[in-house]
Parts: sequence; structure tokens; C-alpha cells
Amino acid sequence: MMGWKVAVVGATGQVGREMLNILAEREFPADEVVALASSKSIGTEVSYGDKTLKCKALEDYDFRGTHIALFSAGAKVSAEWGPKVAATGAVVIDNSSHFRMDPDVPLVVPEVNPGALAGYSRKRIIANPNCSTAQLVVALKPLHDFARIKRVVVSTYQSVSGAGNAGMDELFSQTRAIYVNDQIETKKFTKQIAFNVIPHIDVFMADGNTKEEWKMSAETRKIMDPDVLVTATCVRVPVFVGHSEAVNIEFENPVTPEDARRILREAPGCMVVDAQEDGGYITPVECVGDFATFISRIRQDSTIPDKRGLNLWCVSDNLRKGAALNAVQIAETLIARFLKKAA
Repeated sequence: MMGWKVAVVGATGQVGREMLNILAEREFPADEVVALASSKSIGTEVSYGDKTLKCKALEDYDFRGTHIALFSAGAKVSAEWGPKVAATGAVVIDNSSHFRMDPDVPLVVPEVNPGALAGYSRKRIIANPNCSTAQLVVALKPLHDFARIKRVVVSTYQSVSGAGNAGMDELFSQTRAIYVNDQIETKKFTKQIAFNVIPHIDVFMADGNTKEEWKMSAETRKIMDPDVLVTATCVRVPVFVGHSEAVNIEFENPVTPEDARRILREAPGCMVVDAQEDGGYITPVECVGDFATFISRIRQDSTIPDKRGLNLWCVSDNLRKGAALNAVQIAETLIARFLKKAA
């Protein structure tokens, strides 16, 4: 049997490169993988396992015969090219925000709502959620199934890689400037990010929330349950890779920390590291390169009566679970459950 043909659009970006790494790492059953980027990146070399691929131009590429196109080139590129590529017969798995709230596009985290993939055929486009939402719902869904979540209050501590290469470069150059007493330049972020935190990710909306905060609420409800209330404060922190979240959860039914640890230990994609002692928790530095969503600091919220409240801390590699890994897992689940074998 022949394998699948996969195109990675935006292959020179951080997430695109990570998609290629993960396809190779997980031995995705592809006979051919093509790296695509804008015409200015033609010929740029990217790694795919022990192979090197030369980037081709998205504008000139013929997608006929391509089964799956993984998009990570931003919302404008997805808006223009997603429907065009889907029209050739490929299934588009899009990492941008453009299609997430489209009612005809499934928004999927495979550990949480794989059944939603059945709707892929409406537009042949599937959306990947925001990185901070992806790790949150992996932690919430098993607890929701057990005790019904009413309300979630989440504060995020999001790494600069969420803002792409430019965000990482800015943290590096500002940190260096502080040590050598140079002028600090701010380009990507609204304020200095080195040795600082910025309570502002994405644009401000009319109600005072940022778009990142709105995304966490809207996407969690679409993926998990429209009745769950979610309020978020999203903060950029001077960490290169790995998003962290402090999560407060109010349930309809009682749930103890012991219940939560047991449930989350058995849940797909979750890794519980929760010793109540010095260092008995996971930080962003330790999660880099890993596939799991790590959950620590699980404890009762005594301000919510009848054992119906919990606090927890969750950490994940935002380039992996938050983006590239989730997209590849969608492709794997799609092949296993919905797509006919490649001829």
C-alpha cells in the first residue's frame, strides 16, 4: 500500500519546522512530504528527520494528489489559500485563528473531541485551536466528564515563542542589552519583555478583553461544552518556550484533589507531576520538547463550598501540543477514522 502525501505550508517558520520534526518523529505514514513557503523562501532548506527538504513556493505549487496540507503561515495565508487547497481534494489542517469559529469547520483537540472530525467534509478544513486553549482543554475535559465544570478562571504565563521568531529574538536581544548596558529596543512587544511581564496578548476588544482572552473562552466552549463559563487573563512572560496556566475550576459536583489526580493520570495527553514539596511540580523549562500537558499543584479551593472547587497548574510546550503536535495528531486521527486509504 502506498502512503500519504503531505504538504507543510509555512515550513520555514517555527511551527512549520516543528511540524516536520514531529511528522518524522512519529513516523507518520507519508510517502512524500513537501515543504512550502512564500516565494522569497524558495530553496530554503528545512529538516525532515534525517532528510533535508528544499522549500517550494506555495503560489506555484500544484496540490493535486496531496492528501493533507498542514498550514502554519498565518491567518491571511490561510484565508486565501485554505479554501483553494481544499478545493483540490486535500484536507487542510490550519493552525491560524482564521477558521476556528466557523460553524462548518471542526475545532479539534484529538484527546478531547475526536468525533468532531466527522464534520471535516463540509469544507475539507479542520482548525487547530490557540496554543493556550489546547493545553487547557486537555486538562479540563477529563475533570468535566467526572464532575461537570461550571466556571473556569485562568491566568496564563505565555512564552515569547507564541509570538514567533521575532518574539524570541526580542527577548534574547533585550536580555543581552541589559547585561551589556545597551539601549533596549522594543519592536514586537508593546513594552520591554526582558525581566518583565506584559498583560497583553493580541489586540484589545470592545469589552476590554484582549483577543487572546476571548479566544480562550470561545474556543474552550466550542471544543468542550458551550455551557462552561471561561474568563481569562493572558500574560506574556520572559520565557522562550512553554506556556503555563494557573487554573481555578468550579464544578457542579464534588471533586477532591485525590479524584483529580487519579482521573488526570489516566487521561490521554496528561502527565501528573504533583508532589507537595520543593520542586514537586513542572515548570516551562522542563516541558520543552515533550508531548504531554503537565499538571501540578492540584488542590482544593476552600472558598467554593462542598468540595466543588479546585486549583491547578498546567504547563505545555506551546510549539508542540499547542500547535505542531496537535495538527499532526489531527492528521493521524483523520487517517485512522475518516479518510480512505491512500491508493
